[in-house]
Amino acid sequence: MNKKLALVLSTGAVLAMTMTGCGDDTDAETRAWAEKVCGEVEPQVEKIQNANETIAEASEADASSAEVQEADSAAFQQLSEAYGALADAIDEAGDPPVDDGAELRENAVEELNDISTAYEGLKERIDGLDTEDQSAFADGLAGIAEELQQLGRSGDEALNTLQSGELGQAISEQEGCQRPVTASPEASGDA
Repeated sequence: MNKKLALVLSTGAVLAMTMTGCGDDTDAETRAWAEKVCGEVEPQVEKIQNANETIAEASEADASSAEVQEADSAAFQQLSEAYGALADAIDEAGDPPVDDGAELRENAVEELNDISTAYEGLKERIDGLDTEDQSAFADGLAGIAEELQQLGRSGDEALNTLQSGELGQAISEQEGCQRPVTASPEASGDA
């Protein structure tokens, strides 16, 4: 069950930070905004990758329930902090210089903060699971995996609007916002 958890994190949360676009015809203001945001995104994507690797390692190492709980709890904390920092980076960059820039920024910040809060909730849930009762622990992980799938979709939606049009083009050109290389071969097939 924990492998499913790792796969969901890899394909959902990290893909949420994948910024793509086509073309290179963007203006200087839009590029400057994207550069400011993406400079802050890269370290957070690295934290997200590290959290995913922690979960994958715990699931692949035939770890005990207590070890899985500890690894997942730490990973959820790291994910919560990373998404909160992403929200802060977008908020601090100000409104992107495009039509409806204020609305785009506000929506992305709100969604990313919601995701951060949701990971805090998952940390609390995993911390509360009974590692002595294998069946109850597995059931708890199954519920968490379902929530992770929803979080992955929310993360995608949070940033999809930022990835469109001229702003998406500018973002895709920034190294810090380009698709991260995942360590999990399972995840790369779904990317």
